[in-house]
Amino acid sequence: MASGVTVDETVLTIFNDMKVRKAQPNEEERKRRKKAVLFCLSEDKKHIIMEEGNEILQGDEGDPFTKFVKMLPPNDCRYALYDATYETKETKKEDLVFIFWAPESAPLKSKMIYASSKDAIKKKFTGIKHEWQVNGLEDIKDRKTLAEKLGGSSVITLEGQPLD
Repeated sequence: MASGVTVDETVLTIFNDMKVRKAQPNEEERKRRKKAVLFCLSEDKKHIIMEEGNEILQGDEGDPFTKFVKMLPPNDCRYALYDATYETKETKKEDLVFIFWAPESAPLKSKMIYASSKDAIKKKFTGIKHEWQVNGLEDIKDRKTLAEKLGGSSVITLEGQPLD
């Protein structure tokens, strides 16, 4: 069942910026690219918008996956895009992952509206190969779980860090 929630244009702009990688970005452009972004419902629950202040840039210091997990609100739902950099035995890859964060502790009403609005945002995110519904920190805190979503047992590093 659709909720009638619409996706704000800025969400689409952010998605396209993350999806389209310049062949030869200079270092400054690379650092400014978004690594991860959280999206939430607007106050009136009618639009999906970028959550202010909840983004990680490529040039930010530290482990982006750990930072991303810490950004997730413990008691409410969110949508997220995460630009995963990983290595298999054969090659290095970058893939966008669409994440639907719906923790057990979120209010039922919030879970229902986010679940029924998910298709609206997913339809706008054309070409996403990986989707992941996460229902709590136990599901996401270990980077191996994301590695499995990306390429199963062939993934050997995520964000430059070995999985072992």
